[in-house]
Amino acid sequence: MSRIAYVNGRYCEQRMAEVNIEDRGYQFGDGIYEVVHLYRGRLVDEDRHLGRLERSLREIRLPMPMPRAALRLVLLEAARRNRITEGLIYMQVTRGVAPRDHAFPKHPVPPALVVTVKRIPPYPTNVDGWTGTAILLPDERWSRVDIKTINLLPNCLARQAAREAGATEAILYDAATGIVREGAATSFWIVDAHGVLRTRHLDHSILPGCTRDALMAELRAAGIAWEERDYTVEETRNAREAFITSATSFVKPMVKLDGQPVGDGKVGPVTRKLFALFERHVKGNA
Repeated sequence: MSRIAYVNGRYCEQRMAEVNIEDRGYQFGDGIYEVVHLYRGRLVDEDRHLGRLERSLREIRLPMPMPRAALRLVLLEAARRNRITEGLIYMQVTRGVAPRDHAFPKHPVPPALVVTVKRIPPYPTNVDGWTGTAILLPDERWSRVDIKTINLLPNCLARQAAREAGATEAILYDAATGIVREGAATSFWIVDAHGVLRTRHLDHSILPGCTRDALMAELRAAGIAWEERDYTVEETRNAREAFITSATSFVKPMVKLDGQPVGDGKVGPVTRKLFALFERHVKGNA
């Protein structure tokens, strides 16, 4: 069965889908995207993702392509047409089609909307088989990382550097201060040398991760303490545990950093507990 995409008002075979060459997403990266995990037909953290989409669009002065309720129906219909109940839904909104000019079109044009869906393996059941490794890299991205723009070239270069190093993720830090920020496509957490669970506070330097926020809500409900506080490259190297979070990584332990073991090089007790906690969240606390 061919994959089905939603492109600017119609559903079509993905291999036949077309976008105008003067779409500003193609020309300038002038657009926003979101990725949502679909679990048994349910959009996991739906309100968080659609809320972040709306916020990112506001930040670049781009309207929603349709009301939130209508967009939700498009996402679910795309999943239904692909016969996928567990997968990833990708949505992208750009400023639309206009003659190439860096400034916004003089006369507003309709925003363009593309939605695709792909099947993914079931949620991992064994955290010890869900580990990864990371490298540390200076952050070379622009100054408004809190906007989930489709312009991701520095992120792609960081992920490629990780791949070439045989690692899962690149953890980015401020070269001037040594403060760790986040992964190339994930939020990053550590359990520091004193046993404190930490992640960086939100500002323009990191993306407000939806999985990060959902995990924090679960931590509050479970009475588990954590801190939103800066930590350095040195503190990261000395951490007892480290893990990443995202809509595709869930809670993923990082057992090596720059080729050296994090802690004892195994999944730590805090990460193990949070993996199980987030599994219940994804599965609707079933």
